[in-house]
Amino acid sequence: MTPGWRLAAVLRDPARTEHFSARQWTELFAVARAEQMAGTLAHRLNGLDLDPTVQRLVDDAIASAGHLRLAALWEAEMARRALAPLGVPVVLLKGTAFAAAGLSPSLGRNIGDLDILVPRERMDEVEAALLAAGWEWVKPDPYDDAYYRRWMHELPPLIHRERDRMIDVHHTILPLTARIRPDARALLADSEPLGNGLCTLSRTDRLVHAVAHLLADGDLAGGMRNLWDFHCLVQDEGTMGLAERARHHGLGAEMARAGRLSHALYGTEVPFEWQGLRLLDHLYLRRLTARDGWGRQGRRLTRLGFYVRSHWLRMPPLMLARHLWTKYRKGYRPVG
Repeated sequence: MTPGWRLAAVLRDPARTEHFSARQWTELFAVARAEQMAGTLAHRLNGLDLDPTVQRLVDDAIASAGHLRLAALWEAEMARRALAPLGVPVVLLKGTAFAAAGLSPSLGRNIGDLDILVPRERMDEVEAALLAAGWEWVKPDPYDDAYYRRWMHELPPLIHRERDRMIDVHHTILPLTARIRPDARALLADSEPLGNGLCTLSRTDRLVHAVAHLLADGDLAGGMRNLWDFHCLVQDEGTMGLAERARHHGLGAEMARAGRLSHALYGTEVPFEWQGLRLLDHLYLRRLTARDGWGRQGRRLTRLGFYVRSHWLRMPPLMLARHLWTKYRKGYRPVG
């Protein structure tokens, strides 16, 4: 069993660690840290009869994740205060949304940037309010700034000058150039209030967004964590109405694939039609588990293929060629 698959197996059944060697424990936590899942792993292990050395690792990871959770929720509150005078709907996304709503994917989750969704027609007002409240631009490069504003689904990232925390302001969940165009108005219209001036996506749209982020907007880097989000949401909230909602957003095939991958990797209870791997699913699993015992990424050709695929999904061929050439000339290299 490879280190990536071993992490998935332990998340699925923590009792598998009963006879782990010191080397297996080291590899397990190395991969979990690399996948930003150390806190998740720790919560799954906590309560087992563990060696004191391992228990210290578990306690430290739980404490660290708790600190990140508090910081994320405070940053959401700061954004709410900055945007409250606008009267604009502010929908939390990803990890902060899970934490604010008390959903199980947030248990031990490594929460980084604050991601929010606002109406596209209010983006200028939101941008101005955040800049006035202390956020600053991360990307000074004129090409990157223009690329975000013209083609992406979000503003260029901002960072707060005092708290050193980033915020990504979305107006939809996939780039405007992508082949798939989710219904952003429906995402906002069906969002659910949290009672504090902020909202989260609806039950089905949380899963739609998780799938879009995992399979339609990237190279699957961090995919084990994103697929774990999917697994937890399905286990907690079921799949009723999910296929129909995914089709509405143009993500029906991606939803089915996420179900198959999650069932294979984490044993997620999904509808029968989402069980049984297809031929290409094995390549996705190979990419998701591409870690060695030190937590380093392996399978370079597989990763390169998914990197190219991610850009292919995001833009037409001519635009893709122009964009990659521009980034190459600026010194960007996707694979070391």
